[in-house]
Amino acid sequence: MTAPLDHVARIQAEWARERPDLDVSPQGVIGRLHRVAALLTDRLCLVYHRYGLSEGEFDVLAALRRAGDPFERAPGELAAFTMVTTGAMTKRLDRLERAGLVARRPSTTDGRGRVVALTPAGRELFDKAFTEHMRNERRLLDDLTPAEATRLEHLLTGWLARLEAPHPPRTR
Repeated sequence: MTAPLDHVARIQAEWARERPDLDVSPQGVIGRLHRVAALLTDRLCLVYHRYGLSEGEFDVLAALRRAGDPFERAPGELAAFTMVTTGAMTKRLDRLERAGLVARRPSTTDGRGRVVALTPAGRELFDKAFTEHMRNERRLLDDLTPAEATRLEHLLTGWLARLEAPHPPRTR
C-alpha cells in the first residue's frame, strides 16, 4: 500500500496533468520547504503568544539578549539583525516599550544616537520564553532521527550559504 499524497504531491500531479510541458519537480523541494516553514512558524508562534509576544517582538528581544550585558543595541542595528525596515522596527519598539520590556535612551558613545535596552522585566520574560522556545524546537526536531536532523542541517547550511552569497551585478 502506498502512502497518501501530501499537499505538494497533489499540486504537482495537477500541474503534470494541466501543464505536462513544464518540469514541476522543483516544487517537490521548494513547495515542501515553504509548507514546513509555515507549519513550523505556526508552532513556534504558539510559544511566543503565551508570553504576549509576536514573532517580530520575540526577535527584537532575542537580538538584545544576545548582545550581552548591558543588553542594548542601536535601533538601526536591531533592524539589520531582524531584517525589517526601520519603520517596522519603530512599531515593534513602541509596543515593547509600552509593555515595559525595553527602554530607549540617548547613547553614551554617540551624542546624537539612541539605544534600545532590555529592561530587567524584559530579560526575565525573554529568558523564560526562550527556554520554552528551545524545548519547543527540540520537540519539533524529535520527529527526525538524529542522523536525519544532522543531514538536513548540513544540506540547509550549504544551500543557505550559496543563496546568501553576494551575487555579481546583472548586466543588460
